[in-house]
Amino acid sequence: MQARTAASLHFERQDAIGLLRLDRAAKRNALNDPTVEGLRDFFAAPPEGVRAVVLHGAGDHFCAGLDLSELGERSAAEGVLHSRMWHEAFARIQFGAVPVVAVLHGAVVGGGLELACSAHLRVAEASAFYALPEAQRGIFVGGGGSVRLPRIIGAHRMADMMLTGRVYSAEEGQALGLSTYLERTGQGLAKGIALAQRIAANVPMTNFAVMHALPRIAELGQDAGLFMESLIAGIAQSEPEAKVRMTSFLEKRAWKVKKH
Repeated sequence: MQARTAASLHFERQDAIGLLRLDRAAKRNALNDPTVEGLRDFFAAPPEGVRAVVLHGAGDHFCAGLDLSELGERSAAEGVLHSRMWHEAFARIQFGAVPVVAVLHGAVVGGGLELACSAHLRVAEASAFYALPEAQRGIFVGGGGSVRLPRIIGAHRMADMMLTGRVYSAEEGQALGLSTYLERTGQGLAKGIALAQRIAANVPMTNFAVMHALPRIAELGQDAGLFMESLIAGIAQSEPEAKVRMTSFLEKRAWKVKKH
């Protein structure tokens, strides 16, 4: 099943999950304005019934960052507005309607790393590598990287990446938390789909709470965070579907957590 997207994006559906592919392989899936706008519009209103999305890239790379051929001559004001457009697009991924699993392979560089950091889970293949070459290009991150990435690896490591051009391998990225799962090359998409299927089976309100409440609670002081947690917990357990599932568990009709 297809949905209308930008020409540089390709969407297909597998039951309750959607697969959204960056489709500029010849450009290493570099992000131009139509692609970023397409991401913004897609995640603002995902197809009805889609409960999780797998975001991946065509060809040999996930995303090599900003398409520098489109940078052009911008005034300071135009540069600010352009960055804010990226912020809006990536915020609709992070704080949107459905959880997003990013599957990373090859280059996850610059704006591609910023895009990946807006996803809720990241599956890296062994071929993935991470870099922020903005400083060598005379520019600065503009897609939310200075906010999201330090929360994952720390500001000191991000500064090192930008100042020295340091490149992290897939294994190093896994150790730092850049990826949530690490798979063999060629196996990432299957893993991403399996994770998305499991996510899609959750109660939507619980997924919403994890996406929207959890990151905000993490930034609060303890007292305010605990109070917000109690509010979200009360709302989640009041959902009719949650009540059905709890009854099923108590009556021993639901799966239990087991050691793999």
